[in-house]
Amino acid sequence: MTEQNTEAKLKSLLKLERIQLWNPPYTEDDNQPGLQHLQELAERYAPLLRLPVVVVGGALESIRGQAVKRGKGNKTFRETSVATLELLLPRENKKDPKKKTYLETRLDVPLQQVADRISEDFGLKHIKLILNGRTLRLDQCLDEQGVKNHSKVMVLKVNDAEQLNKEEEEKKNQSESLQRTQKGFQILSERDGSEDPETMPFLEIADQKGNPLKIPQEEKKALILAMGFHEKGRSLMKRRLYDAALCHLLQADQNFSQCGSALLSSVDNYAVLQLDIVWCYQALEALSCLEDGRSRLQRAEDGFLRCYGEQQQRLLMIKGTSGREEVLFLRLHLLQALLCYLEGDDVQARQLLSKVESLFGRLCPTSEDMAQLMSLGFSEREARLGLRACHGDLQQAEVHISNRRQERQELMQRERQKRRTRVEAITTLTEFGFSRRDAARALHCTDGDMDKAYAILLDSSQTTIIPEESVSPEKVEQLLYLGFERDSAEEALRLTGGEVQSATQLLLDNQGVLSPPSASPTSEDTSTSSMSSTSAEDNKLINEVLEDIPRHEEDYLDLTLEEESELITALKTYLS
Repeated sequence: MTEQNTEAKLKSLLKLERIQLWNPPYTEDDNQPGLQHLQELAERYAPLLRLPVVVVGGALESIRGQAVKRGKGNKTFRETSVATLELLLPRENKKDPKKKTYLETRLDVPLQQVADRISEDFGLKHIKLILNGRTLRLDQCLDEQGVKNHSKVMVLKVNDAEQLNKEEEEKKNQSESLQRTQKGFQILSERDGSEDPETMPFLEIADQKGNPLKIPQEEKKALILAMGFHEKGRSLMKRRLYDAALCHLLQADQNFSQCGSALLSSVDNYAVLQLDIVWCYQALEALSCLEDGRSRLQRAEDGFLRCYGEQQQRLLMIKGTSGREEVLFLRLHLLQALLCYLEGDDVQARQLLSKVESLFGRLCPTSEDMAQLMSLGFSEREARLGLRACHGDLQQAEVHISNRRQERQELMQRERQKRRTRVEAITTLTEFGFSRRDAARALHCTDGDMDKAYAILLDSSQTTIIPEESVSPEKVEQLLYLGFERDSAEEALRLTGGEVQSATQLLLDNQGVLSPPSASPTSEDTSTSSMSSTSAEDNKLINEVLEDIPRHEEDYLDLTLEEESELITALKTYLS
């Protein structure tokens, strides 16, 4: 990092004096260094940077070498269309940590071809290639995905990353983990509470107090997928599996982009994700992705200010305290300080680091206070979050934790009562002869109102059913134009005697999905058996992905600050 800091400062000085190291007298005709002139420059700059002449001389030669290489790369690209890419390899695969790694390739070739070369050259089995925080697709050409001459491409190792214990040895590689996470949360995102609450788990999006939020179904799907990938990524971060974590976090970022901006600006999840991605960059020593890192930190800061208020006043209104969220600002300012240092701005880095150290002092509870609260039966997490929320006041923390426990208990009781009432209502409707599935859907459509649900079910069952072949194609087209699927549109018209308006209402009541009835008791039994088999498979996958969702809603704020402490110490050493 010190080399990057020194080079950044030298580039500023060279730019100020309009010195071009790739031209004479600093570079001779055969591209060799003009040693005497470089030495004179080093002797002039060394006192300004307060560094030894030999260190400044080495940094100037490094800058000159990179510039000459870039010039050669530009010439090669003009003449042959062969581009030079800089590869940011995993640290254990770098032959020389101080030397940059380059790869020459045409840009009109599929990425798979380039990935195969990298795998062969550096002994990596399964990799993902990242450009500016986006995962590149192997089946597309480089130029189609924005890869240009001199692009910096991050190489993430994803093989065997998660195989740490017997349970995870079953997963062949991280790609499979991504697919399983995607599938599990896809199933959950499509379950909206219309299934039987006794047997079918589903997810709700809640506010910071745990109250369910009403969100359009399509947006809800994208949000559940995004949050699912984010939680999986965070669970990998806790185990310091940063390669694997970054794959999941970038997938979350992609899903968040499908959510409405109004929703993203009202919750802090997206801002926390940006912070987590940059934290992975620094853990993987990939902060040469400066542009992407800087813009992500800016998005995180903007997001926190929108959600929490300039002085955290919104947090105080919602939660009554802002102490716990300060760990996010600590991490944010620490990463900003690191970026400033890497860009050669030591003054700004010191100012930010000073802010970080002040926060660190406030947010690290004493072991005595922690022990005292834990002796009262509180968990380590509760003690830590409680002390942070109350700025270290032991008595206030005890009251605060007790209140939080009571709030969570009441919320769980409300949730259990809601499910119990729904189960009773489903049972009552099935006693009238309706199927459990139809009863559950009708109740979901009516927000649990049993009388309205009964009316919907009665209307559906008493409507004259017309043969499938008699359904008017023109009426089907009308429903297709409104966005419904063909099978469901035809079924709705059959159930409503061909009435387009009634069919539309029926589809809306059932969220656009209607399954044709079984032809006979035998086929119904087969269908049920097949469904239960699929449900068992689905539930196994769901339980697997749900393991990564923390049981405590403030888990993302419960940072022990051990890694932050290590980075603070390292940065202080660099700046001194």
